[in-house]
Amino acid sequence: MLTLTSPFETPLHRVSAGVKLAALAVASVGLFSLQNPWLVFAAGAGLALLYLSFGIGFARFGAAMLRPLWPFFLVLGLWHLWLGEWAAGLLIGGRMLVAVALANLVTMTTRLDDMIAVVERSAAPLARFGMQPRVLAVAIALVIRFTPVLMDKAGQLGQAWRARSARRVNWRIVLPISLMALDDADRVAEAIRARGGL
Repeated sequence: MLTLTSPFETPLHRVSAGVKLAALAVASVGLFSLQNPWLVFAAGAGLALLYLSFGIGFARFGAAMLRPLWPFFLVLGLWHLWLGEWAAGLLIGGRMLVAVALANLVTMTTRLDDMIAVVERSAAPLARFGMQPRVLAVAIALVIRFTPVLMDKAGQLGQAWRARSARRVNWRIVLPISLMALDDADRVAEAIRARGGL
């Protein structure tokens, strides 16, 4: 789930998080059972129309959230062209695009606290084995929130590199990004402890 909640209000915002997540699970199983690229294309076209039915601003917002997928499509495309199996590559790429767009649709129309509540209710049976459902729910919420923040900080670090060097950004920024992630995690843990912990 690459996005946060959309600023554009839609009828899907009023559907409960549990229903949307269950529908996403069923739709994903159905999507990955499709073997014909044309059926995957039809599913993608239907999903695009659903996005557009909520307004052009919402559709643009959703399309912008798919941008981080382009390196995966590039690698996938080159690999399957090299193997000479472009139809299989098209099928896999189409499934991936539609699945991520579906997940984005759920995330864009669901508040984070609603998602936390669903995860907490679903994980309640694990309490018998010593796991605290609240801890799992908060951990998932933090991952969802941290991902775009970390991507933004990595982008800023890349810009800082380009401002100081004529060479391309390389693997040397991995360590600073990792240290930033650890520092952010440490500060969040302190903030949670200061508010009474979990």
